[in-house]
Amino acid sequence: MSKKQDIMAATLDLIHEEGLQSVTFSKIFKKANVGSGTVYNYFANKEELVNAVYKEARTHMGEYLLHGYNPDASLYERFKCLQLNRLKFGIDSPKEFLFIDSFSFSPYISPELRNMGDALHSSDVVISLIVEGQKQGIMKEMDPHLCHQLIHGIISSIVKGYYIQKYPLDEVQVQQVLEASWKAILV
Repeated sequence: MSKKQDIMAATLDLIHEEGLQSVTFSKIFKKANVGSGTVYNYFANKEELVNAVYKEARTHMGEYLLHGYNPDASLYERFKCLQLNRLKFGIDSPKEFLFIDSFSFSPYISPELRNMGDALHSSDVVISLIVEGQKQGIMKEMDPHLCHQLIHGIISSIVKGYYIQKYPLDEVQVQQVLEASWKAILV
């Protein structure tokens, strides 16, 4: 890992452990095992660093969402793939998932970054799928972004319950969650 990656990983760890407001550059220097000059070579301030961590996490989530995605599959199969990948990302990358979930609407994240989607345009894929479903008359007529937030919220809630061991999320439960999120947006 490069020094820049060490700094970003340390920042994500500290945010996860202590919360954003408690994270200081001195804690980051110590956790990343770098000098203060090294951090300032890459980031002008804490806000810039946190935004870089957020952008990287969103890009990683975008990669997860599109893993195995087949644009030629049925609408239902594409939806299930995206939602299953969203769930897997939450399970496999809890620090990033919680960071994105907690700070997507934070004033700490720049509006440009918050609205950028991700490098792979996975958000566009989800929105396009919703619009396609609406045109077919099978998905609720509502703002596609609200619809996207609704299905993300279902997965977010389930993943957070999984983190605190409220349930194991076995294969049957995963399929039930996918079905419930599908039905939540159907007409």
